[in-house]
Amino acid sequence: LLLLKLQIHFLMREDQIDYAYFGYGVIRCLFTSKDDVVYLAQVYLNKMLLGQYNSTLGKYVGYTKKTKEIADNLNKNKGFLEHEKKNKEKCRTNIPLVLDILSRPVKPIVRLRLVESADSKHPGLFMCSAYNFYPKQIKLTWLKDGKEATSNVTSTDELPNGNWLYQIHSYIEISSKPGEKISCMVEHASLTEPKVYDWVPITEAGKNKIAVGAAGLLLALVFPIIGVIFYKRKATFLFTNRTPLSYLC
Repeated sequence: LLLLKLQIHFLMREDQIDYAYFGYGVIRCLFTSKDDVVYLAQVYLNKMLLGQYNSTLGKYVGYTKKTKEIADNLNKNKGFLEHEKKNKEKCRTNIPLVLDILSRPVKPIVRLRLVESADSKHPGLFMCSAYNFYPKQIKLTWLKDGKEATSNVTSTDELPNGNWLYQIHSYIEISSKPGEKISCMVEHASLTEPKVYDWVPITEAGKNKIAVGAAGLLLALVFPIIGVIFYKRKATFLFTNRTPLSYLC
C-alpha cells in the first residue's frame, strides 16, 4: 500500500498539475466470523478510489490507466503479495479481541430533567437523556404515575459519540399536577431489568439551598479579588511615598 501511494505521488509530480491534492489510504478488515475475513487496502485521491488490494481476489487492482500499470507491476512481485496475505492473517487473529470488546455492554448514564415549566397556556417539557451506552439498541419509555404515556412524545435516533458509545434524548410535553409522578423507564442490554428514573421536583427549600450555595460561591470568589486589589493599592502607596536614600545621605 505504501509503495502504491509513493508511485502515485511521483506520477503526480511528473504531471505538474498546479492544484491541490488530498490523498489517503484506508485499511479495512471485514468479517462475519473467524473464517470469513476480507482484507482491503485502498488508496484514494481527491475522494476517488485509485487502486486497492482485495484479499478475495488475492491481487492489486487499479482503476485508472496509470494505477493499472502500477498494480500490474505489484502483482508480479511475490514479496508484496505475501505481505498482504500476512496482513489478512493479522485481521483474522484480532477478530476474537474485537468480538470480546463488542460483546461487553456499557450501562447508560441517565438524566431526567424539566426543560420548561408549565404555565396556564403551555404544558411542561421534560427531557430524558441516556449517555455513553453500548450496544446501540435502547428503549426509553415515559411513565405517568406508573402508566405508559405516549402522547406528545418525541425522540432522537441513537446518536454515535464517535467512540463506539451512543446517546439518545426523548421529550414529552405534559401538564403534571401536584403529587403526580413523572418517570422515564430505560431498557438496555446492560441492564438485567428495566430501570425507572423518577423526576423529583425542586422544592422551595431546595431552591433556597441552591441560592445560598450560589451566594456563598460568589462571596468566595469576590473576597480574594478584593484582597488582591487592596494589597496592590497599598504596595503602590508605600512605593510612591517612601523617602529616597540619597536624601538620607
